[in-house]
Amino acid sequence: MNQDATKNVATDAQQTVAQTADDLDAMLAAARPGGQAAVAPAADAPGGAAQRCGLIAIVGKPNVGKSTLLNALVGQKISITSRKAQTTRHRITGIRSVGASQFVFVDTPGFQTKHSTALNKSLNKTVMGAISDVDLILFVVEAGNFTLQDAKVLSLFKPGIPTLLIANKLDTVHRRAEIAPWLRDMQERHPFAEFVPMSAKSRGDIERLYAICEKYLPEQAWWYAEDELTDRSEKFLASETVREKLFRFTGDELPYTSTVVIDKFEEEKSKQHKRLVRIAATLVVERDSHKAMVIGDKGERLKRIGTEARQELEKLLDAKVFLELWVKVRSGWADDEARVRSFGYE
Repeated sequence: MNQDATKNVATDAQQTVAQTADDLDAMLAAARPGGQAAVAPAADAPGGAAQRCGLIAIVGKPNVGKSTLLNALVGQKISITSRKAQTTRHRITGIRSVGASQFVFVDTPGFQTKHSTALNKSLNKTVMGAISDVDLILFVVEAGNFTLQDAKVLSLFKPGIPTLLIANKLDTVHRRAEIAPWLRDMQERHPFAEFVPMSAKSRGDIERLYAICEKYLPEQAWWYAEDELTDRSEKFLASETVREKLFRFTGDELPYTSTVVIDKFEEEKSKQHKRLVRIAATLVVERDSHKAMVIGDKGERLKRIGTEARQELEKLLDAKVFLELWVKVRSGWADDEARVRSFGYE
């Protein structure tokens, strides 16, 4: 491609980005009372700027893209994702330091309103704990959509904590003109500090969200080192990675109550590898039929789960990983408070 053609492509791309930004600004202005403009983000401070640091909760019903958003904000996968509701079961902390500000994001389980098992009570308790003492809440919903489940989550928020409406999956909305009246309706439901229509898959939208969130962080010293991305252990990340692959390869066939317990996580010395980690994990299911489903014909499905999990863990841990998987039946564990706690849930 010649230089003139390159310039033309670059100019077209810039105009497209600018047009998208203009459309978004117009959409937001139309949704605000009186059509007022949003408060502009604070300009970047010079080199000696005071540090900012704060806790930001990512909250919403199951399957609205909370974990995908967290991973995009942190810049690395630390929270597992799947189409299955309630994939996230723990409070996952993701850390990102940008300029003079450190953002400490907390991904929470989707608030469960349909079932009242001991497991779901534990997950909902985790959500309530996460939103009780934060500097900012990101309330994630699907752009243009608001359900009874969304309303129940919104009713949990305490007054006094700034809340941003994250209208996620904007890329799936084909009639953008309908978003403005929907945003006005959302403002009547709750005094949101700001609206943020976006897609967690858009790098530009993620950068824009940083600038918006930064204004709400208090001036204080950072809590973590600049290069830290999460406060969760490698053992925990191993458990989550295996559980993600379990759900990915079983789809809707397997109840979401299935879980993973790490029995062994040991690092060994090796002359061949910089790091060598041996992991043994148990996949816990509730019925013998579920066990057969996970193992698959001649063990093929379990083998695929193990292979995919091992390959991802080798990248995540920067190590050679040996992974052993076992499947056990523990009927009714999700209704047993003691067993729920023994499996690592709060």
